[in-house]
Amino acid sequence: MSKNKRINIIIPAKNEEAGLKKILPIIRGVVPNAEIIVVDDASDDSTAKVAIESGCRVITHPRNMGNGASIKTGARNANADILVFMDADGQHNPEDIPLLLEKLEENYDMVIGARSFGGHSSIARFTANNFYNKLASFMTGFKIDDLTSGFRAVKADKFKKFLYLLPNGFSYPTTSTMAFFRSGFPVAYIPIKTSRRAGTSKIKLLKDGTRFFIIILKVGALFSPMRLFLPISAFFFAIACMYYGYTYFTEGRFTNMSALLYITSILTFLIGIVSEQISSLHYKNTDDI
Repeated sequence: MSKNKRINIIIPAKNEEAGLKKILPIIRGVVPNAEIIVVDDASDDSTAKVAIESGCRVITHPRNMGNGASIKTGARNANADILVFMDADGQHNPEDIPLLLEKLEENYDMVIGARSFGGHSSIARFTANNFYNKLASFMTGFKIDDLTSGFRAVKADKFKKFLYLLPNGFSYPTTSTMAFFRSGFPVAYIPIKTSRRAGTSKIKLLKDGTRFFIIILKVGALFSPMRLFLPISAFFFAIACMYYGYTYFTEGRFTNMSALLYITSILTFLIGIVSEQISSLHYKNTDDI
């Protein structure tokens, strides 16, 4: 990594004293020149104390605001050229940080650590994440290897452009990844291995999984509306044609239901076109940064 580039390592943490005790000394040894920012999301334990004793810059939320909110707080308070995000629970190996930074030097704007099958805490989560990867790949038009990985290195100026889009919950990786792809910023993946987390996971599979799914659709509609609206429009058009064919041969007439289905298809297509134009406003100035 170029020595003239400053690096901030941003770690969102809520009740993660055990994980921080494990990873902070390793981070210091791997990237000694990086400034570590720990965002304490109103922890009840000694998270802030452990971080301060390790020489980190600590920013404390007055109340619990969520993982994504902590990421945004860290990014807003960062002053480096490169931002590295990682979890505080010990799952991410700090020794992989140089690999992310080296890949970032190959003219990428974001590099993500992609987990293998063994990197997920359960088969259910691996299956769910694999489904989200495929859905997000369809919505963006790019292959996405790990949509929900929170271990990533990004160029600060690019990442801060999308802070207003990031949700306050656990789905900031989903939103930021899709935003980078759709805006034409190069994204790369490197394989990583993860360890068993220290403490208890705060992600609820059903609740947060449903939220991830909704966010994928929202971001897809925001950045690539026609990939959402065109298939829906085509579906209604196909149904209209089949229904019209059926009523024509059985009753010899064009029914109101056929007309409604055709109109729905056309309106959905037009909504997609308008949405496509509106979405372009979100990344029209990407060449200016």
